[in-house]
Amino acid sequence: MTDICAAIPKAELHLHIEGTLEPELMFELAKRNRVPLRFASVEAVRRAYQFTSLQSFLDIYYEGAKVLLHEQDFYDLTWAYLERAHADGVRHAEIFFDPQTHTDRGVAFATVIGGIRRALDDAEQGLKMTSRLILCFLRHLSADAALATLEAALPFRDFLAAVGLDSSEVGHPPRKFAAVFERARDAGFLAVAHAGEEGPPEYIWQALDELKACRIDHGVRCLEDPRLVERLKAEHIPLTVCPLSNVKLRVFPTMADHNLKRLLADGLCATVNSDDPAYFGGYVAANFRAAQESLGLTRDDLLSLARNSFRASFLAPAEKHARLAEVDQFAAGPGGVR
Repeated sequence: MTDICAAIPKAELHLHIEGTLEPELMFELAKRNRVPLRFASVEAVRRAYQFTSLQSFLDIYYEGAKVLLHEQDFYDLTWAYLERAHADGVRHAEIFFDPQTHTDRGVAFATVIGGIRRALDDAEQGLKMTSRLILCFLRHLSADAALATLEAALPFRDFLAAVGLDSSEVGHPPRKFAAVFERARDAGFLAVAHAGEEGPPEYIWQALDELKACRIDHGVRCLEDPRLVERLKAEHIPLTVCPLSNVKLRVFPTMADHNLKRLLADGLCATVNSDDPAYFGGYVAANFRAAQESLGLTRDDLLSLARNSFRASFLAPAEKHARLAEVDQFAAGPGGVR
């Protein structure tokens, strides 16, 4: 089963590239760029990863990001993730990035996206991994700041598939950004949004109705609202669930308490993803394994999650069909699921 968790062809749809900054690379970039860190060692950084909430994580997340200054830094960060994802069976990745985290420090938008895109292009050639890039607005900042970021992104429109919404959820409802997302839709972007992680089901409603989100990131609190569950099923709205993240940030006390299996049983299009794996203890295959071991997921459940990941992606229909055929081939082959 462990081997299957890594071997099943899959897409990863909820991954913050800044959240893949492993302590070793953090220190390497800090030295290269002469950026002081408040941590004395890699071990000290890892010891700090005892989070009590989303905000306690974000405080360290934003501090670590300050070592990213040059295009090569963003390339190295992204390439390190892509190699790990490839080893975990990821065939397609849809990657979030937070430009405001960098532009507010004086790093040019072109520097950020330039490094990320080079790595994605190299992965398509060398690893045969396809990808999409999603610009996320930081919801703890103002809607005006988000709009300015969107305007800065328009010259790079061809490199971006969608816009999203992340950072501190509580106290920052999706409707705060309704006008920004309307402008993004007018510019041709798809929309996703973090909702229903720490925030209530009402935030999922707002993401759907006011942001026109076609995919909900996290969304695990939807089960508190049966009417919302029915809507998510009727409209085939995917949920990008991040099991290890949810436990690490105390959304669920333990993995055994996670509702992923119920989401599947209720007919929702749930997927498994790693969110910020450098901080939460595991990349996508580790999330599959943790959920399987604690929730008793069957092989059919694992295959359903893999199929859902491609169905929920922004791949073109022909590409989805080809990737789903890979899952079917895996299921029928030696060691697969019959």
